[in-house]
Amino acid sequence: MSQLRRRVDDPLWKSIIEHTFKHFLAFFFPEAEKIFDFNRGFEYMDKEFEQLFPPETSSKGVRYVDKLAKVYLHDGSEKFVLCHIEVQSSRGKGNLAERMFQYFYRIRDKYRVPITAIAILADENRSYRPSMYLQEFMGTSLSYKFNSYKILDHSESDLRANMNPFAVVALTALQGIVYRNISDEALKAIKHDLYDEMTKRAMDKYTRQGIYDFLSRYVSFQDETLFSIFEREIETKIGRNTTMGTREYLLDKAKTEGKLEGKREGMLEERAKAEMEKRAIALEFKKLGVSVSDIARATGLAAEEIDQLV
Repeated sequence: MSQLRRRVDDPLWKSIIEHTFKHFLAFFFPEAEKIFDFNRGFEYMDKEFEQLFPPETSSKGVRYVDKLAKVYLHDGSEKFVLCHIEVQSSRGKGNLAERMFQYFYRIRDKYRVPITAIAILADENRSYRPSMYLQEFMGTSLSYKFNSYKILDHSESDLRANMNPFAVVALTALQGIVYRNISDEALKAIKHDLYDEMTKRAMDKYTRQGIYDFLSRYVSFQDETLFSIFEREIETKIGRNTTMGTREYLLDKAKTEGKLEGKREGMLEERAKAEMEKRAIALEFKKLGVSVSDIARATGLAAEEIDQLV
């Protein structure tokens, strides 16, 4: 019998780090409140990172997401936090540690700012756990060590007991690995459970929206109609929000009219009309300052297509 392989939406890691960054730091660094000046916020340096490391097609069997952020300390200094999420490992090629070192020295060379790096290993290869790059030759050696967090090393019970909102993100990734062969109905039950876990933790609306998007979309249903059913069940659970903002209104309108799924099948003219309306909605999102990745998830349009909208 063939093994079920569900699609995992890797790019969601990039947006969830932004939505939860304060909690992300506190999850990995228990002294975060004493170290970081959260009142000054954070600066996400995606464009700068891509200039140093232009996007490239990764090796077969390797999927990863990178995020670079500038943070501020209570002493007034600026530091960088590099986040690397390995979704599917290279299974023995061993290039992650070298890549982490390349990230470090190029960023350090350009900005002359201290860097801490975190590699989140969200893959299913239990033996794959790099945390150091070592190079030696004739009495000269170089050793670069970075923070490494293996999702599979942590138990569901520990993550459930952790009231940091980012623990729900880690729990979502863990269950996506452990329960990858379950039925759609069982997956829907897990998503409900993750939603309930989210509601137990204190967080603002922006963080809550990001975590909900992650837990609901990170692992996909085989039957896409189950996603709409899940969302309706959540709406029933919490009650319809009657005071939606502009972003929520546009998203709700798109869903209600079936634009996201490209429905109204059988009529080419209607399909073309639906595509035009999706682009119009995407343009409105873009004017509101919603990120391209969020727009892509909401409308189903490609990021390249969204970038060209004016």
